[in-house]
Amino acid sequence: QVQLVESGGGLARTGDSLRLFCTETSGLTSRGSATGWFRQAPGRERDFLAAINWSGTNTYYADSVKGRFTISRDNAKTTVYVQMNNLKPEDTAVYYCAANKSGWSRFINLERSYDYWGQGTQVTVSS
Repeated sequence: QVQLVESGGGLARTGDSLRLFCTETSGLTSRGSATGWFRQAPGRERDFLAAINWSGTNTYYADSVKGRFTISRDNAKTTVYVQMNNLKPEDTAVYYCAANKSGWSRFINLERSYDYWGQGTQVTVSS
């Protein structure tokens, strides 16, 4: 079973930057899989943020974070990153990473495109 572990969350102030990590610890992620980041704020549905394919040649961002968040990966470290800049209080949420078996598709922004999920890491941004 693929296991994903998020880390890097914490407290930040408006305008700060944080880098989140999603590490695959089981060694079972297949080549060709894609990884995405989502977040869920209190009382809201989980929203897509960004996705990246296995080789790192394809990325896709939600409009809400385009230009502020950057997704990347280091397959040697089995880790996918999201660099979050210019944080705002509305970025406060639990951040989740997810991976799939099927790879990149035009539905990569949908939760149903992912097979494995991490437990999440909390990001809190104060004004």
